[in-house]
Amino acid sequence: MIISEIEKMTIHERLQAMELLWDSITHSSEEIESPAWHGEILNERKKIIESGEAEWLTMDELRKELS
Repeated sequence: MIISEIEKMTIHERLQAMELLWDSITHSSEEIESPAWHGEILNERKKIIESGEAEWLTMDELRKELS
């Protein structure tokens, strides 16, 4: 499939295709290796939480911050 064919699809058809692709990936027996930087970010965030320096937002606060 080429991009021009995808662009002819409706948004609903593209979302369905994405869901099917995602579903096929999640049910695959192949392991997907996370890049090293994922682990580095998680370790940094864990240190911030454990040190008590983490700042938490409610969903309402987050929405206000993003708007």
